[in-house]
Amino acid sequence: MNVDDLKTALAGAMHGEVSDDAETLAKMSRDTSLFTRTPELVVYPVDAEDVSAVVREIARARSAGAEVSLAARAAGTDMSGGPLTTSVVVDFMKHMNHIGEVAVSRRQEAGGYAITEPGVFYRDFEKATMGKGLILPSYPASREICAMGGIVSNNSGGERTLKYGKTEKYVEELDVVLSDGSLATFKSLTPSEVEERKKLNTLEGKIYREMDALLTEHAGLIEGHRPKVSKNSAGYALWSIIDHETGTFNLAKLVCGSQGTLALWTKAKLGLVKPKEHRAMLVAFLYDVNILPELVKRVLLQRPESFESYDDHTFTLAVKFLSQMLSQMGLIKAARLGIDFIPEAAMVATGGVPKMILMAEFAEDTIEAADAKALAAKEALTDLHVQTKIEKNEKESEKYWIVRRESFNLLRKNLHGLVSSPFIDDFVVPPSCYPEFLPKLNALLDEYKSNMIYTVAGHIGDGNIHIIPLMDLTKEENRQVILDLAPKVYELVIKEGGTTTGEHNDGIIRTPYLPMLFGAEMVALFEKTKKIFDSLNIFNPGKKVGGTFADIKRDLIRPAEKT
Repeated sequence: MNVDDLKTALAGAMHGEVSDDAETLAKMSRDTSLFTRTPELVVYPVDAEDVSAVVREIARARSAGAEVSLAARAAGTDMSGGPLTTSVVVDFMKHMNHIGEVAVSRRQEAGGYAITEPGVFYRDFEKATMGKGLILPSYPASREICAMGGIVSNNSGGERTLKYGKTEKYVEELDVVLSDGSLATFKSLTPSEVEERKKLNTLEGKIYREMDALLTEHAGLIEGHRPKVSKNSAGYALWSIIDHETGTFNLAKLVCGSQGTLALWTKAKLGLVKPKEHRAMLVAFLYDVNILPELVKRVLLQRPESFESYDDHTFTLAVKFLSQMLSQMGLIKAARLGIDFIPEAAMVATGGVPKMILMAEFAEDTIEAADAKALAAKEALTDLHVQTKIEKNEKESEKYWIVRRESFNLLRKNLHGLVSSPFIDDFVVPPSCYPEFLPKLNALLDEYKSNMIYTVAGHIGDGNIHIIPLMDLTKEENRQVILDLAPKVYELVIKEGGTTTGEHNDGIIRTPYLPMLFGAEMVALFEKTKKIFDSLNIFNPGKKVGGTFADIKRDLIRPAEKT
């Protein structure tokens, strides 16, 4: 089937639009990753029935031998190449962008839930939930520009994940389109309800039968490979389907984080929580990283809502480009920020730049309770001889968040000719390994300092470290670094019991490393899972299973495409 015939077939099957104009295809060829793949068509479904019609047409063409497939796309902020394809993009942003019911639980402190389609911007979703005094607490760093489709499909997390957990925890139900175009709702089921689903003479029934058998037969293997860190987006979350406390079975937990490779979700019911109203922040200036594990352990005893960090590279960068940062903020705000940083400037002048700056934020119902938590954490560090200070409200702590969130953007804007290159951007290690791990990591990165400029930041409380180098990709030797450095970093990570991705997922960039992380037996289960759901391999092929290092090398952005 040629592209024109496929376009005609899709246009005739759905109420939404089909596009193949050059501008649209160029836009859909990029996300925020290192890769480019130009699709042949983009479809804009208006509802679940449209998505179903598209899937049926693609399945029909695939069965007839056509090399066609689908990749779901929302806001396109993915850093792994997840929504990129050379075939058909299913764009949810144009039409499937509605927020449904936002409900408050009748039980005090219990939170509530919200209904959403994938094309809703997170910022709009949050505005709707905050209107009821509730939030989805996974709270990704890209929350101003990302959409709900990517949040669920990547199992996103962020600053508040430390206290509240990742998106998976809050995915209660998903309406999905399966690979034959049939509709299903995945939600928590009792064992007897699962048995009823298994009796269905449909693809949904087949999925329940075969997934139940897979989980039963390989229970020990799956449990043995359950990630030992608190955040993970690598592989398929087979260990999350069965809740061993309640005995319930929920395939929505599997679809969450699967990057649109198992099913296309069209509507989600997401749990919400009631956030605490008042905050205080403990800031610690660390000159000796050897005490980091003990420091982290003691601070975590006070249950901070978030526990973030950035390194001396980041701090130095903020100082170097302070004028540019201030110029973007307006005169009054900039002046206040400059004044606020006077104590830190004096500290650096006398003691030098700290190796790390740590930010533990405590959220409570009263300011007194938040302050008390911050003070208790500060006092717990007394014998470690760490320089600390407490910021007692969000205005006082804002300066640290500005540096944490804006430093990389500053670097990118001021170093022309370099491209943000996320390829070791999201690994997780147990915080207890910091004294051994961080020096080895820094030594490894130093080997490539002639190839890249980088900062190190992350969610220090749960060991999620973000490194996004800036590189000149016109040089072939720098392009080769992407394939040379990553396995060395991941070897260190895996040796410490960590994972290759905590939030950003596998996509093009990390799928080839899944055998290294999980081993052949577990990867075989991932492949079997994919086949159970999608025997024709029409949903986002090459992500989660089947991706190769050749894919990485072939699809890296070319110099002419730098932005």
